[in-house]
Amino acid sequence: MNLLKATGTIGGLTLASRVLGLVRDSLFARFIGASFASDAFLVAFRLPNMFRALFAEGAFASAFIPLFNKRVADPDGEGLPDGLAFAEQALAVLLPVLLAMTVLLEVFAWPVTLALSGKFNGISRDQFAFAVELSRIQIPYLLFISLVSLLGGILNSLHRFWVNAAAPILLNLTLIAALLVFHDSDPLITARNQSIGVSLAGALQLLWLWWACRKAGVSLKLRRPRLSPEMKHLLSLIWPAAAGAGAVQINLVISTALAASLLAHGSVTYIYMADRLNQLPLGLIGIGLGTVLLPTISRQLGSGDERAALDTQNRGLELALLLSLPATVALVLCGEPIAAALFGYGKFTALDTHYTAQALAAFSIGLPSYILVKVLTPGFYARHDTKTPVRFAMASMAVNLVLNLALIRPLAHMGPPLATAIASTVNVALLYATLTRRGHFAPDARLRRRAPRLFAAALVMGAVLWAMQGLLTPYLHGSWWMRGAAMAVLVGAGALVYGLATLALGAFTRDDINLLRRRKAA
Repeated sequence: MNLLKATGTIGGLTLASRVLGLVRDSLFARFIGASFASDAFLVAFRLPNMFRALFAEGAFASAFIPLFNKRVADPDGEGLPDGLAFAEQALAVLLPVLLAMTVLLEVFAWPVTLALSGKFNGISRDQFAFAVELSRIQIPYLLFISLVSLLGGILNSLHRFWVNAAAPILLNLTLIAALLVFHDSDPLITARNQSIGVSLAGALQLLWLWWACRKAGVSLKLRRPRLSPEMKHLLSLIWPAAAGAGAVQINLVISTALAASLLAHGSVTYIYMADRLNQLPLGLIGIGLGTVLLPTISRQLGSGDERAALDTQNRGLELALLLSLPATVALVLCGEPIAAALFGYGKFTALDTHYTAQALAAFSIGLPSYILVKVLTPGFYARHDTKTPVRFAMASMAVNLVLNLALIRPLAHMGPPLATAIASTVNVALLYATLTRRGHFAPDARLRRRAPRLFAAALVMGAVLWAMQGLLTPYLHGSWWMRGAAMAVLVGAGALVYGLATLALGAFTRDDINLLRRRKAA
């Protein structure tokens, strides 16, 4: 499999989804602003977001795909029919668990919202009841997105990566339509309509995956639930993987709860908007790489080709650095104009923009770490080891909690993002050291030569962007088209300078370009 091509396909669709997400967030800022209404919606939205990351992009896929691939690729088995029989068993066990969990969360929405928000900061009983209402409206999304993860895992294993990568586009389109058609002068009403749109989008995503599976000849039948040895093994892998794959999301939940309970209203919104900008390169690079690496390494290890698996992971790490380092430098240095161009309209004030840019800079320091987690964890999951990443995730969350408590008062809305970035870096260091110690990963000569040169190229790009930002400042606070044009100039110049710097420093060579051309032609 062409790793770059597959990652590019997923990354391109994820980029489309993230761009639509930024359109959605821009409209959200315009119609709702940074207030209690926005904080209440975003606290409620944190729960669906966490489950999407844990199940759709994490735990279930990490546990299910290697086991499914093993059955499909087994030369002594029945191939795909054997894999689909396993998937039907998984569905039979997963569905009643999800239904029960959905009902329980609906019943206990009050304490769940309390845990996510710390009852906010100085709100009335009626306001908290409104926040609980928004949580109840959005909870059904958890059921839908978890079933989407099962169908998406099957399609990913069949190398139909694009279908699952396109599903989040439906969420963004639905919420954009809700904002454009059902916004109100009262931000509380707009926030309620957005919550309805979240659950509706989950149903649409499930229908999309179900249709794609039918087109691929995959039809799962409902069976009576049975805890067979295979299902016990699957469940034993899911729960540890949930914590391992979701360390960043769980850290964000902690950050959100502390910000909601200790900081001024609007702080949750600043952190959320900053995280959304940080998620753009993370979604484009990290999720695409993680989605492709796990089934690829699983197949290579299943066929006994350790050398190919090692090379795949080296190239994944190289690609992660190539794309994440310039994104990190750009978001840290140019956060203010980016936030102003995207969110600085309507109810979102200039001060809101400034605070969002500060939170973005703190988040973006950890961007390479967020992406490298996606690159390194498949080295464990492909070997059916979900316990080791979970231990490291627990250590990372402990670091995050301590740093949140230490930094939230002196740094306010910058404290939680910075704590999350440092905690993720600790997680990456532990994952990398363990893989290396076990002999499951070693940086090859190509990676060792290129990594420092990529870092240098990103710094060159950063210096140029810093100089250009001063020249473009008057345009970055003008009309929407002036802001868009100025941002296009910044992005284009940054990409050009970085590309030239990688060639000049030898981080990316002409041979690589020729190889890409040959593969594209093939």
